[in-house]
Amino acid sequence: MKTQTMNRRRFLAYSTAATAFTIVPRHVLGGPGHIPPSETIQVAGIGIGGVGHGQIQSVARQPGTRIAYLCDVDDVYAKRTHDKFPEAKVYRDFRDLLHTEADKIDAVYCGTPDHTHAVICAAALERAKHLCCVKPLTRTMDELHVVTEGARRAGVATQMTASPNTHPKACRLIEMIQDGAIGAIHEVHIWSNRPLWPHGMLRPPGADPIPETFDWDLWLGPAALRPFKNEWPEGHLALKQVLSGRPRKAVYHPWNFRGWWAFGTGALGDMGCHHFNTTFKALKLTYPTRISASATRVLDETAPLGSIVTYDYPARAGMPPCRVVWYDGGLKPLRPKELEDSRDLHGSGNLYIGDRGKILGGTNDGRIIPESKMKAYKKPPERLTPRTGTWGEWVEGIRGGEAAGCNFDWAEYITAAVLLGNIAIRTGKTLDWDIETRRFTNYEPANQYLKEPYRSGWSLPAV
Repeated sequence: MKTQTMNRRRFLAYSTAATAFTIVPRHVLGGPGHIPPSETIQVAGIGIGGVGHGQIQSVARQPGTRIAYLCDVDDVYAKRTHDKFPEAKVYRDFRDLLHTEADKIDAVYCGTPDHTHAVICAAALERAKHLCCVKPLTRTMDELHVVTEGARRAGVATQMTASPNTHPKACRLIEMIQDGAIGAIHEVHIWSNRPLWPHGMLRPPGADPIPETFDWDLWLGPAALRPFKNEWPEGHLALKQVLSGRPRKAVYHPWNFRGWWAFGTGALGDMGCHHFNTTFKALKLTYPTRISASATRVLDETAPLGSIVTYDYPARAGMPPCRVVWYDGGLKPLRPKELEDSRDLHGSGNLYIGDRGKILGGTNDGRIIPESKMKAYKKPPERLTPRTGTWGEWVEGIRGGEAAGCNFDWAEYITAAVLLGNIAIRTGKTLDWDIETRRFTNYEPANQYLKEPYRSGWSLPAV
């Protein structure tokens, strides 16, 4: 199994030649592949109409950055971002952008739907661009391998937008868990209030006119061609089944791509990376050895209305074997008896079960229950230093400093968890995973989902 090693960038940042008289941090010198503090980081944003609208502004707020290029397939959806950065040069096709402006771009942000992450990331990495991608990193396990290996070859600063395990509350939770606050943890339950978009639907018949301001063919990217459909009819069952009281009416774009296997990774793919990030860091989890799932009816093209996914992890680094259970679609674990009064579990949360107690919390925090045990617990000395979060950490890495907390070496583990879980959902089988061969060993049909076909004209580089 691949082990974590010191990131080369971090090594360079704090190493000097034996003959040097003064230790000068790598981030002060700049150098090949990294941007010194005196220079502005020229950023290209690809996929900036949806979640990218807010995230590219977060990048722009980092000192010494400039949003120089914007790229999106939907002129109308992207207009508000174009208006925020009127000096940025605008493209529709990311391939044209990277081909034409490669020598002027330092860093690339990717905020597109899941099915185009890999082709965009691979293209940016082949040009050795620093890279930030929204979660999950890819849609398939084969894509994950291509992208993470490409990042390692490129030696650039990478980041994935999972809720940071470097948040102050996350740091304190990790310290509590690793201090043995509830003893050895053998079970974790994680639940989400997703999906907030249609799941469990059939493809609508017919086709709608494609707006001139929207490139449907380019939006599909490597996915198979299908007719464009604009919106679900008012009152359609696909909208009524959404947990949110205000579902968006789009069939595919914008936003509602997530429930289609061809384009998204369901509720698990949307929120799993957020919830897993701090949990995995605290419990030193990498790859599971066994995954199983139960769900409402699973259709060929769409994720189910609700699912429960169980992951089994082996013993590691002085910690016992651990089971992690995921719930979505309104499903939750049983209410712990330690929860005081008549309070119920929140819509989303994490529950850690140890041999001496339980911790209940959200994505990045937690408290021992009941409250009396929390008050009696003596917190350990603070040893983890909180960092600046998703965007500041990425920029720090670009300038040659410490690697971002969710750099692709780490994002590999939490992305793999959601992708392997989705395969368990789609097959309905208990699956044994072998990290050495990157295949399921006990049910061959499941391996068809590790790499799914691209349509003609689209491909990924060989690894």
